[in-house]
Amino acid sequence: MASQVLLVDDDPAVREALGQTLELADFDTRTAGSFVEAKDLIRDSYEGVIVSDIRMPGRDGFYLLDYAQAQDPDLPVILLTGEGDIPMAVRAMTAGAFGFLEKPCSSEDLIAVLRRAMSNREMVLENRRFKQEIEAGDPAARMLFGISERSEDLRRRVRSAARVGTEVLVQGAPGSGVSKVAEVIHLCSQRGKRSFEKRAAKGLTRAELTTLWRDCAGGTLFLDEIALLPSDTQMALLDLLETGDPVLIAGTTQDLRSAVDEGRLSVDLFYRLEILQLRVPALSERPEDIPDLFRHYVRQASEQSGMTPPDITDDLLSQLMAMDWPGNARALMSYAMRFVLGLDDHPSGEALGLAERMAQVEKSLLIDALRKSGGQARQAAEALKLPRKTLYDKLAKYGLKPDAYR
Repeated sequence: MASQVLLVDDDPAVREALGQTLELADFDTRTAGSFVEAKDLIRDSYEGVIVSDIRMPGRDGFYLLDYAQAQDPDLPVILLTGEGDIPMAVRAMTAGAFGFLEKPCSSEDLIAVLRRAMSNREMVLENRRFKQEIEAGDPAARMLFGISERSEDLRRRVRSAARVGTEVLVQGAPGSGVSKVAEVIHLCSQRGKRSFEKRAAKGLTRAELTTLWRDCAGGTLFLDEIALLPSDTQMALLDLLETGDPVLIAGTTQDLRSAVDEGRLSVDLFYRLEILQLRVPALSERPEDIPDLFRHYVRQASEQSGMTPPDITDDLLSQLMAMDWPGNARALMSYAMRFVLGLDDHPSGEALGLAERMAQVEKSLLIDALRKSGGQARQAAEALKLPRKTLYDKLAKYGLKPDAYR
């Protein structure tokens, strides 16, 4: 919870006493003797709460309240007065003060109002940050597609790994997008505007790695198929990791424990990379993501080829969702290109029966409706032309919860 308090009072004794009370309650307190002193601290980005006396020479507490609301209408201001009259209290609340207390007020009353104001401020700022993230679209949201819980978990883990800013091991089946996930981690990190270098680990010499490491300073180095890094270069890498710069992201489609057992990967390097791992789920684990991904790949392929995107039927999507896709996203992307070019109209490799395929399509349509309605079941039911009870029965059947899409 936010804990910053700006305390404004022209009486030094009162200011000191209240300041000590707030400090003892673990509030990060700044004090000012007038509006002029406080003015520069009152901004829409201020993360705390303002407590101000009303009666002050020059600009009084009501002027400060008006100024604060002009900077940020949601910035909580608590007004204090020694007058104790009802009309002043009414004026304070009508003017938009978060709270009004008569001096001398008890520590308990002041702290209780402050905590409510802090909670309110934190909620407002969090909602703003969330809205900005949605509007701007962070790299994880823009580049890692999928509506499944597995995809959402991957995005959460990517953001967490980016915040930590240490070595990361990204694992995934061939074609699942290991290198793309590595790039998104970089873009989500504080180093996102610095260099991002991708290199195949196979055949990389000690000298080449040292030069590459130096050139990537301040940025991120991605080494693909880390188990194929020559043994001598692995030793050099361990030494370089002690410098902490650049950040290393290692990728693999192999079982690294087997690589260690077979002597192909240094056990020290393995344990260094094992600390923070991300696994990219295969398409077979998240078939509900296939329609979303395929539509994106078709749009992308159409733009690249300068062609009009062809119609994507539910029948085609059901076939795609029923396939195993051992080549994962890369294979789906390739099929999207062939589909746009008209080179392949019939995907093969069906692994499910008709009932299973139809269930996949139904679940996909339910998820899509919930997502578009922002988790509003009534709107989703109207979009799908279903009675609300039928919708809830189907949601229960597939374990879907509207709240997860709000």
